[in-house]
Order: sequence, then C-alpha cells, then structure tokens
Amino acid sequence: MRLGALEAGGTKMVCAIGDENGEIFERVSIPTETPEITMPKLIAYFKDKDIEALGIGCFGPIDLNRNSETYGYITTTPKLAWANYNIVGVLKEALLVPVGFDTDVNGSALGEATWGITKGLENSMYITIGTGVGAGIIANGKLLHGMLHPEGGHLLLSKHPDDSYEGKCPYHRTCLEGLASGPAIEARWGKKGIELAGQKEVWELEAYYIAQALVDYIMVLSPQRIILGGGVMHQEHMMPLVREEVKRQLAGYIRTKELEDMEHYIVLPSLNDNQGIMGALKLAVNEYQLEK
Repeated sequence: MRLGALEAGGTKMVCAIGDENGEIFERVSIPTETPEITMPKLIAYFKDKDIEALGIGCFGPIDLNRNSETYGYITTTPKLAWANYNIVGVLKEALLVPVGFDTDVNGSALGEATWGITKGLENSMYITIGTGVGAGIIANGKLLHGMLHPEGGHLLLSKHPDDSYEGKCPYHRTCLEGLASGPAIEARWGKKGIELAGQKEVWELEAYYIAQALVDYIMVLSPQRIILGGGVMHQEHMMPLVREEVKRQLAGYIRTKELEDMEHYIVLPSLNDNQGIMGALKLAVNEYQLEK
C-alpha cells in the first residue's frame, strides 16, 4: 500500500509517504501557521502522491467520537487559529481517501506498539515531555479514547515541599505539564533546560514530578511498559533519576517482575523519532480497512 502520514504539531506539520510495514519513503516539514496558509500546502503535498489512505496524529484537544457532529475537528486548542477546525473533513474532501485520526501522542504510542519497544504488549503508555506533556495509552490492545482522549499531561500533582514555583499551566498551574514541561523548567530556573544540564537539583526536582505522575499511571492503568519521550528526556541523566524516584514513591506497594526490572519497564522510544509518523501510517491502514 501507498499511504500518507501527517504528524500535526503546533510548530510544524511533518508530512510523509510510506507503506503498511512502517517504511517511510519520503517526508517534508511544513511550518504550522494558520489553516488558511498551512492547509493548502498539506493538500498540495499529498495530492499527487497516489495515496490510498491518510493517517493523522494531531495536537489537541480533538474530537474522536465518530457519532459526534464535530468528529475530526481540532476543538478547544490554545492554538486559537486552529480552534474548532475540521481538519479531517477538509483533507478527506480534498484527497478523496480514508483518513485515520488520533492525537499525536496516541500516534506515537501506536507506532511503538506496532513496530517498536511495546510490540506484543496489551497495555502500555507513551508519554512525551517537552514543550507540552501528553500521554498515549494502549489498553487491552487498543488505543484508549473514552469520552474524549487521555489528557495525561494535566494530571494534578502535589508540589515538592521545596518548590516555590506556581506552575506554568494556565488552566491547572500544578499539573504535570505545569510543573515539568520544558517551559516550566525555563520559567522556574530562568534558563532553558539545555543550559541547566549540569545542575543536579534541576533534574532531581524534574524526576520527582515525572515519577509522581508515573506512579499514578501505574496505580490506575497498570501498564506493562512505559515509554518516556520528548525533549526533556534527551537529558541523559534523567532516566536513572526517574526510575529510582518511581521505586521510592511506589514504596514497595506493588511487586511485579516488570517493576523489578526498571531498566526495561521505563524506557526511551525505540524508533529513532519516527514513532509519530509510523503511528500515523498505522492509523491510515486501520481506516482503510475500516472503510473497505
């Protein structure tokens, strides 16, 4: 099959052509501006590529309820130009192919579950920690949606006793995104994370908040493996700190073979930053099969 994949982010739109085996033939990156500027460029890219279906992993919130009048819309996004925008409808009308649709982080979770480090597991999570924080969840072999889709980046946390920072999230202040995202690090310490690499206290505090969220996810979702992606996790010393802090906060309450092997339980992505595009290819395959 010849498939289109779109990883729709707030800064850039990554467009690619690939197949049902996750192989990527070509890709381009288009800046995310307004729909009036960006959408014609996306359509022009895919229009002459002879694709049989398109998969989209999109920033959100988005409407994934197929019975809803606004299915396929970007909804209450803070990227105001894209609020209440029918991205699926516009692309489907222009390209005349099936269009699969999910959140960008669910796309990454699906890519890893199909071809990567969570392949063969019925229950897993992909969490991205960068400019924002998001969580994609595979539950009983399927992407978890519910009434909307997981917004795991906005899990409410208890602040560290020594942390006086009020929190970056305009909605919740002290959610995971508000306390541990890249912008939160910069606002708390006055420098970008890359400039703070040698300051141990920065990353110990970061690990405290990430681990607290992971313990909550473990208690509620019981994933068999957790993937941590995003720019914050590019700090090489983060993963050992997070694993140790998860152990400390779990306090021995749950004992499983997975948790006894933390190095294989909390892991980095395995698909060379292609997990989002590969997940979009899988979304395209799934939608093609659904409509045929």
